[in-house]
Amino acid sequence: MIKNKTFIKFTQWEHWPSLMFYIPLIPYFTFKVLSKGKILYYLNTNPGILYSGNGTESKYETLLKVPEAFRPKSLHFKKGDSFKLLIQQLEERKIDFPLIAKPDIGFRGYLVKKIDNKQKLKTYIDNFDENIIIQELIPYQKELGIFYHRLPDEKSGKVTSVTIKKFLVLKGNGKDTLTELIQKDKRAFLYIDLFKIIHKKDLEKIIPNDEKITLSIIGNHSKGTEFLNGEHLISKDLVEMINKIAIEIDGWYYGRIDLKYKSLEDLLKGKNFKILEVNGIISEPTHIYDASHKKASYRNAVISIKKHWEILDKIAKKNIKISNIETPKMIPYLKNMLWLRTYSKKLRRLNKADF
Repeated sequence: MIKNKTFIKFTQWEHWPSLMFYIPLIPYFTFKVLSKGKILYYLNTNPGILYSGNGTESKYETLLKVPEAFRPKSLHFKKGDSFKLLIQQLEERKIDFPLIAKPDIGFRGYLVKKIDNKQKLKTYIDNFDENIIIQELIPYQKELGIFYHRLPDEKSGKVTSVTIKKFLVLKGNGKDTLTELIQKDKRAFLYIDLFKIIHKKDLEKIIPNDEKITLSIIGNHSKGTEFLNGEHLISKDLVEMINKIAIEIDGWYYGRIDLKYKSLEDLLKGKNFKILEVNGIISEPTHIYDASHKKASYRNAVISIKKHWEILDKIAKKNIKISNIETPKMIPYLKNMLWLRTYSKKLRRLNKADF
């Protein structure tokens, strides 16, 4: 087996840049936009979220739309806020260390970090001078990405994609260091630069026989987490459970819910789970990245994205027809996109930093 990161990421479409899955759809998107007459009509898909969730919305404000029973204890630390006040708020809300810190406006798991103590939290805030979400660490070990949609004039929606997130776990053999175990693993070595930062204190430690090491607890593909097609989990009970919650999320009709849960049995009963994020129109049906699935191919991945765009198209048109929604203006939206471009570069740069 060839163990060259560049070669593997070039030859295995699962690891291709996101843009590669959208370039083939540019003609379709262009036709839809021009035929409608209103170029930004698709931004009416989720009227309850800024620009329908195009990536510049506050994840904290969106999460607040979820019923409190189903969301983690969270705080919104705004740029320039007092760190001393933040610590007081953490104590008042009983959010203990370790906890999760992440950008309020973010994507692809960039700068989502597990923070072990006050000093590390201070370092995180000092290095990332933007609005931040501080969130309790959810104890559940299982995570799903569930893609949902509903037409605005209907009471029930559908689940079109379920992704099982399989975290990278290595088992010690009593002989190899953590670095050696990472280098020998066919998936972990692709993300060795990331894991060297996360586990820098333990890299030369010999891992005892049968001891398990979870390399990253962040359920994102860019963090090494494997995405598995969970279409077999789609059931009437799952749809009904997600639908009850989705209806409570004002102005949200299309996107992906990421959640952690204790067991499938409890999840279907609507208990022992927490919703980490609610995503909008830039959501992906992330099951497409399961290259091991019998139906998987680059072509089918692109087709799946196109089918979801067709759903988005229907919802946006329906919202325009039945609701008094004003389509966003072009100039403010372009300014928003230019800001996102600059901000994205900052996220990518800091994501590679060791802090």
